[in-house]
Amino acid sequence: MAQLKVTQVKSGIGRKKNQRDTLRSLGLKRIHDSVVQEDRPEIRGMVATVPHLVRVEEV
Repeated sequence: MAQLKVTQVKSGIGRKKNQRDTLRSLGLKRIHDSVVQEDRPEIRGMVATVPHLVRVEEV
């Protein structure tokens, strides 16, 4: 199965609570943190909630 590398590029400070919670659920804690997640609809949905805060690459 394909994988996605998700990198936080902007801070969650001052954002809505659901956006901060989504960053945390993805495993991101600070700017320039990266995680590799399975390419699943649930992960794609989380990324779609915070597209302005993260950068996504297919691995």
